Amino acid sequence: MAQEHATPAEDEYLQTIFWLEEAGLPITGANVARALQVAPPTVHEMVGRLETDGYITRDEDKSLLFTDSGREHAAGVVRRHRLIERFLTDVLGVPWDEVHEEAERLEHAMSPVLEERMLAAIGDARTCPHGHPIAAGAREPGVPLADVEEGARVRILRFENEAEDLLHYLKESGLAPGLVGTVASSDEDEVTIEADGQRHTVTFSVAETVSVVADPSPPPRTALPGQLVLAKERYGK
Repeated sequence: MAQEHATPAEDEYLQTIFWLEEAGLPITGANVARALQVAPPTVHEMVGRLETDGYITRDEDKSLLFTDSGREHAAGVVRRHRLIERFLTDVLGVPWDEVHEEAERLEHAMSPVLEERMLAAIGDARTCPHGHPIAAGAREPGVPLADVEEGARVRILRFENEAEDLLHYLKESGLAPGLVGTVASSDEDEVTIEADGQRHTVTFSVAETVSVVADPSPPPRTALPGQLVLAKERYGK
């Protein structure tokens, strides 16, 4: 049984582990370190704390597994985070590329009463502004935009990588969850979607992190590249 109250630092790690599991990525200390941009020894120490506190266990291959209560707690952290993002965007008018870090700061102090009122305020919205489901288990399958052939119709589902500088880049490009268009061009450098007479271009490495529904569709594949957090030089800014 996990402890009733996790620290904000533990919540951050649990949220990252949940995200790795949700995205179908190996839940390893190395991937957690990449996602959080911290040193492996720091991750090793926190993993030990999470294990001691009953949130996770370690498999024989040293991959990380949630306990039942650990997954429930992590899902709650993620739900609050995505709910806050949607509330900030839809109700308070904060641009969607600026809400991720704000939600990180607010999610730890959110009461059940405030959560219920935020849910009422966002109405029928079922995802965060970046396309991730607020309720666990409601994730629509997608494929990476980078895999889609030229001429295919696409609908953007979500941005798998929510690093704030990457979100700024995506917003500047004109991409957003829900956008429907056609892949006008795709090569090893860039991918361009044409929608409503406008062309939206991102680098190929960024297209790896954009999940879409496509027709025709390539085979399913995890939408994130090996480097989970992209630096500005990686995507051409």
